[in-house]
Amino acid sequence: MDRLDAMRLFKRIVELASFTAAADDLNLPRATVTHTIKRLEARLGTQLLQRTTRRVRTSRDGEAYYRHCVRLLADVDAVEADFRQAAVQPRGRLRVDLPTQLARLWVIPALPAFFARYPLLELDIGTGDHFVDLLREGVDCVLRVGNLSDSGLVGRRVGALEQATVASADYVRRHGMPRNLADLQDGHYAVNWASPTTHRVEPLEFMVGRKLREVSLPGRITVSGVEAYRGCCEAGLGIAQFPRYHLTDALASGQLRDILPSTPPPSLPITVLYPPHRQMPARLRVFVDWLVEVMGKQL
Repeated sequence: MDRLDAMRLFKRIVELASFTAAADDLNLPRATVTHTIKRLEARLGTQLLQRTTRRVRTSRDGEAYYRHCVRLLADVDAVEADFRQAAVQPRGRLRVDLPTQLARLWVIPALPAFFARYPLLELDIGTGDHFVDLLREGVDCVLRVGNLSDSGLVGRRVGALEQATVASADYVRRHGMPRNLADLQDGHYAVNWASPTTHRVEPLEFMVGRKLREVSLPGRITVSGVEAYRGCCEAGLGIAQFPRYHLTDALASGQLRDILPSTPPPSLPITVLYPPHRQMPARLRVFVDWLVEVMGKQL
């Protein structure tokens, strides 16, 4: 019998003033009750109960211990009740980190419906594309785009983003529109993207049938931020690759031009990451399920 169970047994003996009545009430053998109280008194180093032939009374130490038991067991019961209730109606605060554009365009507009469904939840949202150490920074989950290294986190795929290769209209006027990958490597430039995590400059990627082709182009500028990457492309500094949802308005207006659409970049996976849990908190589970639902409607 663990300490909490022993405390519950002691409390019931005091309330019923009887070992036998407490044993019957808790459906325990009388010998178990007697042995548990002896071990409890030995561990505490004091006599808690004074036994007579007619009733059981607390000693002075037993009375003080009883008051502590009442308070502590009430706190434990309240905590457990809160968690049981949270499993039915999740509550509490979640810290999440989202890519800026996905948050602004897709996730945040859907939040009113989320809060209507889960009125006892609160969100603390960070946005960006930088590396987040979930355990060290106390973040519950992150949504990330792209292929991920093994981080020891649990990953759940929520979709994939179609990509496009683009350049500004001004760039195309100056350098021409490439007709194939061979043309691309003859006199063209890239806005080079350096991974914020590895700092390695990434090549442009193209799917030729089912095969992935990588092309490294010279570039006058290297960036590691999404807004700077797009800004450099729009300024005519080179060719770049983006998720297509970033580009709808710019492509429609002609500000950006679609390059080699017959050999597009591979799609980018979208993954929600969270630390491993033996028992996943209900508030995190419902938020992850909701993210999967929201992204599924967009992709």
